[in-house]
Amino acid sequence: MRRVSKIVSASIVTAALALSATACGESSTESSGSGDGKIKVGMAYDVGGRGDNSFNDSAARGLDKAKADLGVETKELTAKTGETPADREQRLVSLAEGGYNPVVGVGFAYKDALEKAAAKYPKTTFGLVDSVSEKPNVSSIVFTEEQGSYLAGVAAALKSKDGQIGFIGGVDIPLIKKFAAGFQQGVKDTKPDANVQIQYLSTGTDMSGFGAPDKGKAAAKGMLDKGIDVIYSAAGGSGAGAIEAVAAKPGAWAIGVDSDQAKDPALAKYAGSILTSVVKNVDTGVFELVKSVQGGKPMTGTHAYSLAENGVSLTTTGDHLKDIQAQLDEAKKKIVDGQIKVATTL
Repeated sequence: MRRVSKIVSASIVTAALALSATACGESSTESSGSGDGKIKVGMAYDVGGRGDNSFNDSAARGLDKAKADLGVETKELTAKTGETPADREQRLVSLAEGGYNPVVGVGFAYKDALEKAAAKYPKTTFGLVDSVSEKPNVSSIVFTEEQGSYLAGVAAALKSKDGQIGFIGGVDIPLIKKFAAGFQQGVKDTKPDANVQIQYLSTGTDMSGFGAPDKGKAAAKGMLDKGIDVIYSAAGGSGAGAIEAVAAKPGAWAIGVDSDQAKDPALAKYAGSILTSVVKNVDTGVFELVKSVQGGKPMTGTHAYSLAENGVSLTTTGDHLKDIQAQLDEAKKKIVDGQIKVATTL
């Protein structure tokens, strides 16, 4: 039976990891675990991997918590820009062959490869983040990105001086369009005369837009030069470049994504310019999956983490939202109550 999980609280614990390199050139991280028969968890990151200050790092926090709280062993592998679907499949297969269970593919780009690997290893539980699979041994971990983005749009509209607002998407694909659609709707519902400029860093099967901070920086600078003063980036590691550009413009605001980017050490010097971040609690999804496998009752089916369950939310680091919190709370209540239906396409 397919079921929807409930959110559990997840604390962030940093684990010490030893780095090594694999023969195919991808990055690999392994931990020795406790050696007492606990399970082994394999994590296959998307481009950018651990340290992207965004989506992959959110998944990594769930893995770190599982290692700290549950004593699991871990192995981490990372996708490369321009690789083939066969490369992704081999990465997942290598983890399954190595006895890692569960094996988690971080990002929609793993769907086809993960389904092939799951068919080859029916006794292994696979986790698929940001996409849905019907395979019986796959747990699909998805989020209502559009709802969190709607709230970001409300915040952007209320904070923008002239209603000139920007959205930078990593790749022009349906998933990222969910972010853009929710954000634009939130802006327009709050300030109908506002203008939202939408730009993508790559298109089609080119996933480089998620791992190119230089492209994010250039896109944001172009928007700032046109008078845009609030920029929301849903672009993985490329978003760091956009945040850097915004921080150089007095009075402009950046909106982060996936992780609380104002708390990221790599972005600390730009924290004062980060209005908020739209957080997807990927760490919770990963931890719940690992815990279920260790407990002998692996989660399968689709697990949708929504605004109502705090699966998505806005961060409040820096207290930049204090003056508009009442409006944000009202918008959240209307979404949760069903009064506002948030679009998933533009």
